[in-house]
Amino acid sequence: MTKVKELKMKRALVTGATSGIGWATAWALAEAGWDVMAWGRREERLTGPEGLVAQARGAGLRGSIEARSVDVRDGAAVAAAAQEFLEQGSVDFLFNNAGLALGREPLHEGNLEQWEAMIDTNLKGLLYVSKAIGQDMVKHQKGHIINVASIAGKEVYPNGNVYCATKTAVDALTRAMRLDLGKHGVKVAQIAPGMVETEFSLVRFSGDEEKAKEVYKNLKPLSAKDIANTVLWMVEAPEHVNLADVLILPTSQLNAVSLR
Repeated sequence: MTKVKELKMKRALVTGATSGIGWATAWALAEAGWDVMAWGRREERLTGPEGLVAQARGAGLRGSIEARSVDVRDGAAVAAAAQEFLEQGSVDFLFNNAGLALGREPLHEGNLEQWEAMIDTNLKGLLYVSKAIGQDMVKHQKGHIINVASIAGKEVYPNGNVYCATKTAVDALTRAMRLDLGKHGVKVAQIAPGMVETEFSLVRFSGDEEKAKEVYKNLKPLSAKDIANTVLWMVEAPEHVNLADVLILPTSQLNAVSLR
């Protein structure tokens, strides 16, 4: 009898996996047969009795999900967690999803603490993780990185100032990373969503549910699963195909500020 060769599972790292797009993408990857390491700040959401790992283990997924509490704003913690993960094998896919928006005030009324949190998470955190994992990808001359950008990185909108600035930086950084890493066999891309109904607006408005609901009034927004399915399509494209910049909007959203 011919012995069937066992296929090696692909390994992915997903940041910001405690909810929304990160959670949905970790699940979609595992469902498709990937072994996923999920990072996030809220440990209970990841490893608690009702957390992502527990739910995945009971769902009969083709792949697996493991998790670790990591705050991407902490460069030393990122380096340590990345080293531990890489000791178990190389990473095929990095999904830089961790990010947030805080506040909707005009610049002259802005909250400095909120500004720093957005810059530290959306930009510096992405840099810390990309360097730690990118070094390994360059070493193995393979890999795929997808950064979560935003339509806010392509068009600014009123009172979006610092958030828009960080996502504009992600757009530029993605293109720069593609130049630096592409010659080493690493694909670099970004997905830029418009309105997605997750905890995004709830976080932005400091838990104010009424303000958060108002954001999605009069339209059907995208879901986290919509983004996850698109990311899966991007990462499982043929080797010679790089879907380098995917802008994804709800049909009712025409640009950063206009609805039909």
